[in-house]
Amino acid sequence: MEIVDYELFEVPPRWLFLKVETSDGVVGWGEPVVEGRAKTVRTAVEELMDTYLLGTDPSRIADHWETMYRGGFYRGGPVLMSAIAGIDQALWDIKGKQYGAPVHELLGGKVRDKVRVYQWIGGDRPAEVGEAAAEKVEAGFTALKMNGTAEMERIDSPAAVQRAVERLAEVREAVGDEVDIGVDFHGRVSKTMAKRLGRALEPYEPFFIEEPVLPEHNEALPGIAETTTVPIATGERLFSRWDFKEVFEQGVVDLIQPDLSHAGGISEVKKIADMAEAYDVAMAPHCPLGPIALASCIQVDATSHAALIQEQSLDIHYNETSDVLDYLVDPSVFEYEEGYVDIPDSPGLGVEIDEAHVREMAEQEVNWHNPVWRHDDGSVAEW
Repeated sequence: MEIVDYELFEVPPRWLFLKVETSDGVVGWGEPVVEGRAKTVRTAVEELMDTYLLGTDPSRIADHWETMYRGGFYRGGPVLMSAIAGIDQALWDIKGKQYGAPVHELLGGKVRDKVRVYQWIGGDRPAEVGEAAAEKVEAGFTALKMNGTAEMERIDSPAAVQRAVERLAEVREAVGDEVDIGVDFHGRVSKTMAKRLGRALEPYEPFFIEEPVLPEHNEALPGIAETTTVPIATGERLFSRWDFKEVFEQGVVDLIQPDLSHAGGISEVKKIADMAEAYDVAMAPHCPLGPIALASCIQVDATSHAALIQEQSLDIHYNETSDVLDYLVDPSVFEYEEGYVDIPDSPGLGVEIDEAHVREMAEQEVNWHNPVWRHDDGSVAEW
């Protein structure tokens, strides 16, 4: 069996799907994308497929990964690692289908029967969070996540901090103490404000504070950790085990959030998960993406003792034109019950992509880019 062809489909709301075909007729799907840079990643995937993968045996996943990563001399970063991630997902999908087994069986088997999931509320600039939180808990979710702030100045006012506190207090009052509430700083906050916010939010016991500073400022994490007992999460903008190594060695991050469509795919995130376990760090894979990315996350979650909870993007504020379940032949594979999703047992990634619908949606113009926010003085603010 060898790889004979591939196709890429840019589909709404902001996703890129990869279909890889083999000489035996087995097809694998992957989701290689950087949100807002789909066309750039498409080119990277084409270059990798045309240079290294076409005509080769798809079963040699580890060798293909090393070739794509090391073969080009320059390595790492969001574009290359996302391209590798989507290809890696598709190769694992093919291998699972070839052996008639879900990917988690090929990785050693399940350590759990289901995975806890959390639900987004509140939008980019969080608002009406209390009502939204109550609705999601009523629907069965036991964990939520919200943006903590809109844009913030490097040193902002007491009123800005108080608004963030009031939003979290509103959600806590709406859902009580049995529900976990993650608060995403989204890299919008300087180290100075992260310290103030962490301390101010602490009475309402957030599940974690996410990306309290941008990854290029991770050296500030120990200082932030000294100011609060709230667990610190980060990692959606780290792309390999080498990127995570420094975070682990700092010893202050409690929850890592590698993205299966950015951090080298199933092969790499499985290694990152094993590293996390050695450092007594939990994992909650980042996934505000589509069904192939989510299926890949769940396959790794199934085999990793470090996996704590899984992000998923059903009804997230980005998905205004299409949603996760729209691209599946059988949407019931992602049915959430009492805050959990079962581990799929079908071969490969465990989901069947509705190719006809993918092709139909790929005919639409897709041109998603994140907004550019600006402060009152006109300077660019972190989104």
